Amino acid sequence: MIGAVLAAAAVLVSPAPALTDLSVTNGSAPFAGDGRLLTTVSPNSDGFRDAATVHFRLTRTATVRMEIVATNMVRAGTGGTTVLWRTARHFDAGWGSLSWRPAPSTQPRTYIARLTVGRRVYGNYGPNGRQNAPVVRVQGIDAVFTKRSYAPGETAELRLATDARQLRLQVFAYQSPGRPSEQDVKTSGVAKTGPIRVDWSAHRDGPAVLRVVRAGDWASGLYFLRATAADGRVGYAPFVVRPRRLGARRIAVVLSTNTWAAYNFADADGDGWGDSWYVTARHRSVDLRRPFLDFGVPFRFHDWDLEFIAWLNRTGKSVDFLSDDDLDGLASGDELAKRYDLVVFPGHEEYVTSHEYDVIQRYRNDGGNLAFLAANNLYRRVDRVGQTLVRRAIWRKLGRPESSIVGVQYTGSDQGQRQAGYEVAGAAAAPWAFDGTGLANGDLFGRYGIEIDARTAASPTGIQVLARIPDLLGAGRSAEMTYYETPAGAKVFAAGALNFAASLGQPVVDRLLANVWVRLAAP
Repeated sequence: MIGAVLAAAAVLVSPAPALTDLSVTNGSAPFAGDGRLLTTVSPNSDGFRDAATVHFRLTRTATVRMEIVATNMVRAGTGGTTVLWRTARHFDAGWGSLSWRPAPSTQPRTYIARLTVGRRVYGNYGPNGRQNAPVVRVQGIDAVFTKRSYAPGETAELRLATDARQLRLQVFAYQSPGRPSEQDVKTSGVAKTGPIRVDWSAHRDGPAVLRVVRAGDWASGLYFLRATAADGRVGYAPFVVRPRRLGARRIAVVLSTNTWAAYNFADADGDGWGDSWYVTARHRSVDLRRPFLDFGVPFRFHDWDLEFIAWLNRTGKSVDFLSDDDLDGLASGDELAKRYDLVVFPGHEEYVTSHEYDVIQRYRNDGGNLAFLAANNLYRRVDRVGQTLVRRAIWRKLGRPESSIVGVQYTGSDQGQRQAGYEVAGAAAAPWAFDGTGLANGDLFGRYGIEIDARTAASPTGIQVLARIPDLLGAGRSAEMTYYETPAGAKVFAAGALNFAASLGQPVVDRLLANVWVRLAAP
């Protein structure tokens, strides 16, 4: 009897099962950067790096569960994780392993192999936590250019990471719809070159740089290089072709390449979480050498840029395309004013360097015209340090409120949970803006939100509200579309909502922007 009690007591105090000596392998040669808790796989059923195997030592008999987890951005409000796949097996004490063979369609990125045994969980750490579980990098074709813009005739260098033996490289530009055989579905780009075959078999275990594109007499614009493997894997790398001479056309379109970089959630350090300050404040900088996460296409490219570029081509507009680097490279706003009558920011121009801010402000002060077609522009200072962007303070906290230039500034976001139509408020005061739209004061158009802007005490004198979405984010938190002019002759339009340009397929919005364009494009 006493022995039975002692045996029961021994069971009660037995230690819970635990995992030790965790590691992960791909069954083949490691890729550059792989280590004990990181392995790279390429699920194409060629027998090379097709599966990830997690190894462990179990301290006592138990069931071990493994979940493959995709992490999401946290600080921008969509936080948490998504379970992609799961399995479970019962093991005796000692060494064991569990394998994951991703489907060929699995999105290229890193995934945490979250393990559970009893009440112990390995891999439940957040972006600021200590990594205590294996991470699997599913590799497609990672491609990124070493610069964000090139001049015609300049040779471009591409950094590629893939274990594909052969690649086909082809350049696409978004210009106008072409024949299906010429058009790329993901970027809506039209082929500018034929496919070029490249032998990549010498670089299957690490990234390498390839001199790949010589931008000849291509028009200034946004281009994508598409890299395709025989097994169907595909990757994209965007680049801007700037004009041979700035000011070749009197209107410049600045693509928000700094914002693209900030919203790039690619995980270069292999901890399973994206390397961006939108994931964790621990990241004070973003690396410009990372390929974009979504097969190489910038985050929300289709919302911020694609519809506007389509509108330019549909309406026959001729413009110069610039990156943030090109704007930052100008000597001053005076130089910008000599070259351009109008500068358009179609996307989310949230992050600018001190010099960019100075150039834009001086350009406006010289009488240069500005159009901001999204929201939350000129919000935060960043510094370019080598191949990184370093996050600094908000401009308004530095004594330079963005509404003093844009006319409005960021007032809030709910990630698009509440959206509504703009209510026309300026049809009588600014009839030119609504000419041909059929809109009168009080009429509604579109559906907008996500992030919104409104006027502040720093907004220029005489600013006009063309339309507003009253109380979109609560009492007193309205979106405002505005227009103002300066004594020096500058004309400035601000859409006031993040997704305004994404609605250019609507006839009313098309005509509204056409009216604004005519007014601002005039020297």
